[in-house]
Amino acid sequence: MGCAHGHHDHHHGLADGKMGWAVLLTLGFVIGEGLAGVLGHSVALLSDAGHNFADALALLFSWYALRVASRPSNATRTFGYHRVGILAALVNAASLVAISVFIAWEGVQRLLHPQPVQGWVMIIVAGVAVAINAVIALRLQSHATNDINLRSVYLHMLGDAASAAGVIVAGVIVLVTKSPLADPIVSFVIAALILWSSWGILVESLNVLLEASPAGMDMPAVENAIECVDGVLDVHDLHVWTVGPGVVACSCHILVNEQTISSGQQVLRAVVAELNTQFAINHTTVQVEVEGCGPNDMYCQIRRAEHAHAGHHH
Repeated sequence: MGCAHGHHDHHHGLADGKMGWAVLLTLGFVIGEGLAGVLGHSVALLSDAGHNFADALALLFSWYALRVASRPSNATRTFGYHRVGILAALVNAASLVAISVFIAWEGVQRLLHPQPVQGWVMIIVAGVAVAINAVIALRLQSHATNDINLRSVYLHMLGDAASAAGVIVAGVIVLVTKSPLADPIVSFVIAALILWSSWGILVESLNVLLEASPAGMDMPAVENAIECVDGVLDVHDLHVWTVGPGVVACSCHILVNEQTISSGQQVLRAVVAELNTQFAINHTTVQVEVEGCGPNDMYCQIRRAEHAHAGHHH
């Protein structure tokens, strides 16, 4: 395996003011769209309003998570509050799954008991929804790449824009065909879209909470990069996980030749720098050893504490 080098860029958090603006704009529109859905007898508009309301709550929760995550670490929470953003993403995704099930249920009820729908109301209100959600999504786009919390909100906004576009199509079909069935059918499409967009965030946030390797992290490449550092003979007990948005941690043991402590420290610093440069791992703990653990034990098991202390009770 060759010793290639690469670089990763970082984007920092979103300003509080931008998130606050998005929350207020979304909440204001939800009220208007909900009223239009009731007056226009449109389950598609009501389902879209429900989706938008969930997004307003998601924005509010994510805004709060951003503020909390910026708090400094303390003696109780030594990693700080970075995981709050992951919890926000998990709650947002789970709420979207629940909403998609509710929308599908409402669509079934409307298919079984059709009601007359006002197509023009659907088209006009949904057109405003497309514009608002597209603007918010564009403002969040540049920050969504490296922050799962903001990415969950960004996907909410994209889903809203797409579902509102679907409502416009349904409104046109209702006007042309005079059949109200297009309204619940589009609500099924919206439900499927919401479910699809939220599933990836749900899985990724669960993986973070389960201490899995970050999505897209090439562990063999990480191992290779460490072994390619001058002075490293071997690496074992390697773990890489996400603490929170923008905070990726690594711990490993490296095997080196007998040498002075200062020389060993230089190798350690070189490993930390290499992982930061190539993989954007910004919190690395390295243990320098002259003897490794058992062969083929790259990702060593974490032993339970009682096993380690069992010998003291004989």
